[in-house]
Parts: sequence; structure tokens; C-alpha cells
Amino acid sequence: MKFWNYNKLDCDKIGNMSQVAGLRRYEFTEGKAKGVEAVEVHTGSGLTFTVLPGRGMDIAWSEYRGVPLSYMSKTGIVGAPYYESAGMNWLYNFFAGAMTTCGLLNVGGPEQVTHPVIGKREYGLHGRITNCAAEQVSLYEEWENGAYVMRISGIMHEGILHGEHLTLRREIETKLGSKEFTIRDTVTNRGTVEQDIMLLYHINMGYPLLDNGARILANSDGVTPASPLAEADMDKVFSCENPIQGAEERCYAHDLHPDKNGKVAVALVNDELELGVAIAYDKQQLPCFNQWKMQSKKEYVLGLEPCTALPQGYAKAKENGTIQTLQAGESKTLELTYRILDGKEEIDEFAASVRG
Repeated sequence: MKFWNYNKLDCDKIGNMSQVAGLRRYEFTEGKAKGVEAVEVHTGSGLTFTVLPGRGMDIAWSEYRGVPLSYMSKTGIVGAPYYESAGMNWLYNFFAGAMTTCGLLNVGGPEQVTHPVIGKREYGLHGRITNCAAEQVSLYEEWENGAYVMRISGIMHEGILHGEHLTLRREIETKLGSKEFTIRDTVTNRGTVEQDIMLLYHINMGYPLLDNGARILANSDGVTPASPLAEADMDKVFSCENPIQGAEERCYAHDLHPDKNGKVAVALVNDELELGVAIAYDKQQLPCFNQWKMQSKKEYVLGLEPCTALPQGYAKAKENGTIQTLQAGESKTLELTYRILDGKEEIDEFAASVRG
């Protein structure tokens, strides 16, 4: 069976656009997911994905023509009320999914900082923002200049009395027939003093896209292992193997080479399935990139992670000068694209563009 071609859409033959594409809003009703709001997106090309306004506008499942693309952890979807900020307890809420946002104060392991008014504060693993439910959630579907546009937006607040007040406004947009979606984030310092920020997009690829023989396409000017284990496997940075019981994570920092427009791109491709997922963004906005390679049984996942600073924690970023700051009232916008590579030809074209 050939896949339906959206270019041949005949609106006279449908009664409602939801017949072929659209946004479906719902809420989970049981377990730890109860009360989490979700929006399922169908583009009509075969790409579907689920946005969770109830969990920081992050993205859970994604698939293309029935093939799952993202890794889902053993926690499943967990509502924000179950969030535990201390130490490594962030992992109890880490469903992973197509994308989990890390930040806005810390990216990396837990650590203690000192605030001039509050005193000692604990920054837990990877920050709070993914566990902040969105406000002012808006869904939009409409024809614009011949294209059927689908857009979801919402705003998350992260603040504390006597301390920071940051907001993250997220807009996720796609179109009828599209094989990609764009995430557009605006971080604003609504406080009265300068504020340090950190942000990492934890984009998680899973089986069957991730499998033995799958490969990573990236133009890296340099790759730095984060541990002795990672250093011992430098020859496997761009390849994927079968899971091994008890395997430990390996992380690698890449210095991705930008094109003439300052854009960088990286992809995971499965040549047997003739399928891939590519992530593209502006390197000035997100100057760092971390690769998380976790190839244990049941914890079989590849993380492609654009970030403002590597996930080494707040103190390290402050020390090496990679921390970013926002003045009072200042905003910073970041944008990235998640795109399907369908077939050998598109994979080869992407590989050539990366090499070029």
C-alpha cells in the first residue's frame, strides 16, 4: 500500500480537517499521570507526536508511519505534583520521550549554591522547568497562505520569593503534510536583577529507530569524552550497538561545525529502516552539544542534546564562563527543528549537507 499523498488533498471530499490532520487535546485519568494535559499532533504525513502542557510543554511519544522514534522510560508519564527536587530524584519523573527540557537554573548533577538572601539552596539534577505545568495554553489550526498551520503555545513560570523569576514561553508549530516541527522558546527574566540561566534540550531516540547498526551523522570539529568509560569507547561515538546488561552511560561533548548561516545539524539514521531523525538549530543560540549514549537492557536510549552549557552543573559552567545571563526584563529566543529523514535519498542528502 502506498502512503496517502497530502499534496492531493481534496477539501470537497472531507467534512472536517480532523479527518486528515489536526490537534487532539485530552487529559490522563489514572495513575501518576492523572491530570496531565496532553495534545496529540497529526500532520497528515505520517508524523505524529504528543505535547504535554501539563509537563512543561515537553514532548512524549513521536512516531512516523507507525514506527516509534522516541524512548520512553520505566517511569511513564508522571505528573508535576510527584516531582522531588532533591539530589537525583528528578529521575523519578523523567519519562524521557522525544524531548525533555532541562534548566532553567541548572543543567547537570545536583549541587549547592548560596543566595545572598535565601542562603544555601539545593539545585537538583537538571532543574525544575520540565515539572512546571504550562499556563495560557493555546491551540491554533487555520489555513495561512495555502498551508494548514497547527500551533501549540504555553508559558511556564519558575520563581521563588526573594529570588529568581523566569518564564519560558514555548511555541510548537507544524503544517499539514509536514515531516517536521519547530520548537520556538523565549526565556525572559522577569526579576529585578541579572539572572544566570542554563538550558538543555534532552532529545531521546529509542528502538526501533535506535538499533544495532544505527549511526549518528554529525560534522564535529572535536569530540571530548566526559569520563574514562566514554574515552575507552571513542571508536564507537558515531555508532550504535545492541544493549548489554548493566552497561553504563557514556557522554561526549561535540564541537559541531556550523554551515555558512551558522546552523548545525545532527541526526540518528537507521539504514535498514531507511529512516532517520535530524535536529537542526543555530549554534550561536545553543553553542554546546552533548551526546548521551545509554545502551543497557531496558535503558536503551541515545540522547542528542543541544544546550547553552554542557551538563556539568551550574558551578562548572560559572567557572568556565559558559553560563548565560539575562538582565532584568531581557529575553532570549531559541529555536530548533525536529525533522524526519524518509528513505535512502533523504538520508544521503542530509549526510552530504553535513559533510559540506
